[in-house]
Amino acid sequence: MLLARPGAAPVNADPASTVRTRLWRPSGEVVDGFPLENLSDHLRDEGCLVWVDLCGPSAAGLDTLADELLLDPHAVEDAVTSGERPKATWHGTHTFVTAYGTRLVGDDDQRGALASRLELHRLSVFALPGGVVTVRPDDRFDMDEVLARWADHPDLVKQGAGALLHGLLDVVVDGHFDTIQAMDDAIESLEDSLFDDTGGGRQLQERTYRLRKELVQLRRVVLPMREVVNTLMRHQADLGGDQGDLGGWYTDLYDHVLRASEWTESLRDMVTTVFETNLALQDTRLNVVMKKLTGWAAIIAVPTAVTGWFGMNVAYPGIGKTSGFMASVVVITTLAVSLYVLFRRRGWI
Repeated sequence: MLLARPGAAPVNADPASTVRTRLWRPSGEVVDGFPLENLSDHLRDEGCLVWVDLCGPSAAGLDTLADELLLDPHAVEDAVTSGERPKATWHGTHTFVTAYGTRLVGDDDQRGALASRLELHRLSVFALPGGVVTVRPDDRFDMDEVLARWADHPDLVKQGAGALLHGLLDVVVDGHFDTIQAMDDAIESLEDSLFDDTGGGRQLQERTYRLRKELVQLRRVVLPMREVVNTLMRHQADLGGDQGDLGGWYTDLYDHVLRASEWTESLRDMVTTVFETNLALQDTRLNVVMKKLTGWAAIIAVPTAVTGWFGMNVAYPGIGKTSGFMASVVVITTLAVSLYVLFRRRGWI
């Protein structure tokens, strides 16, 4: 089992990146911060498990590491190319995984009312039989949580690189759940204000549009995780360790991924329903306003018609007399009150 190129020069730390390392020995000893130059030696040690994290590496530094560890050049290119979709590919000597951590920031930023609050934190992983190498473009993805997850399951880590990869992806999927829960709460808030006549219609539309855009972005990184975990389940034996022991863990991870995917789909349906309901309510409110305006216009038309009739330049009973004026007032009042009562009973005003 070839883990590094024999006789190659030791890997040197990339000055453009932040490097973190950890070594698990067969005796149970855990060593943090071993020199990157010793990576190849530790990979060749039987029973040792290593983790190397490169944060913001340069292309040249990553190429040097790839040449030492016999990493596939296509996988190395994918690790530094922006816009890659979540995926897992098997390259003979290692498995390459791309995943995205997610986080929904608060409303107290200066992004604008329609700007997306969803942050995507890319993470690329080269999983070898003797360890894993993680590559991050920046430090927004919290690796400390992954280290804590590994520390909570020391017996699982003994299963090899597949166990390390499981712990890492488990943290990623848990982050997806947190983001989906935050979006679910935001949609519930929209539903509460949907039937509130005092709420701002424009603000509700902006919040709904922003949530729809964020859900589209989230689905692009959540839905492909089903195929990612499914591919890893098929290649567990290639990562070392006992496939039977890791099988249950990956099955549970796959179940979590399915739940996240289904939840995301249901949220998309919910936000679409909110959007359509809001449009329907606006039409309903407009119809109510039009009925009220029509009702008041009909009431106002009565005195206009009566005064216009009594203003004719022809003789009529009571012309030029107080009795004629009183008669017009009675007619105006009676007809206006009758129309008001009629429209009120029908709910038009």
